[in-house]
Amino acid sequence: MRQYIVDAFTDRLFYGNQAAVCVVDEWPSSQMMQSIAKENRFSETAFVVREPQGWHLRWFTPGREIDFCGHATLGTAFVLLSFYCRDAAEISFDTQVGKVSVRRRGDLFVMDFPAYECRPVAVTDSMAAAIGVRPVEAYLDRDLLLVLPSEGDVRELRPNLQLVKGLDGLLVAVTAEGKPGEGYDCMSRVFGPKLAVDEDPVTGSTHCMIAPYWCARLGKSRLVCHQSSERGGDLYASAMGNRVQIAGKAVLFSTSELSV
Repeated sequence: MRQYIVDAFTDRLFYGNQAAVCVVDEWPSSQMMQSIAKENRFSETAFVVREPQGWHLRWFTPGREIDFCGHATLGTAFVLLSFYCRDAAEISFDTQVGKVSVRRRGDLFVMDFPAYECRPVAVTDSMAAAIGVRPVEAYLDRDLLLVLPSEGDVRELRPNLQLVKGLDGLLVAVTAEGKPGEGYDCMSRVFGPKLAVDEDPVTGSTHCMIAPYWCARLGKSRLVCHQSSERGGDLYASAMGNRVQIAGKAVLFSTSELSV
């Protein structure tokens, strides 16, 4: 089984979010894919198979299979368009959330995703205890989005991950407006202890919630977003009704043959 390791949402090695991409002729068992993801210990390992109707993509965290992942989609598109479909400008995947397409635009890979809803929920003491800062707003879809008073609160956050695990949402994201002069419209961090991922370095899927929120809040159609993890990464996003476009860069770290 050929595996590629890609740093997504960055143009520099050792930054962005690591994704393992396994290109296989036929599906391994779900147990095998889960074991490989657990062995890799990245936030996601992607498995992609070319079926008669096209490419089919699945994602596994170290904890379990997930319905949707942005950075590993970017990593998979980068691998396929670089090594398997070099003459193509666009590629699409069948996934658990429907058809997902990715097109090449210069050195960016532009992904078209379904938007998450921003359903407002009450700010609670449990949220404040879990992250150490009282959010000013909270929203829920697949993930929980907590809006913080400032980008400094996002950068300096030291959450209690055991308490984060008890909050609603599969992932818990914190966000704030970008600091003037730094070149970012918004800042975020994302935590996934329910998936055995303490902090996700750069999260494309949760920006399907972050981007619509900040586009509406700032009155903009396009955003430059920064995820302020230790590795860090940049996303270029636009919200269009029930769809979100998220673009980013990617670099290849390694290729290997798995002994399974």
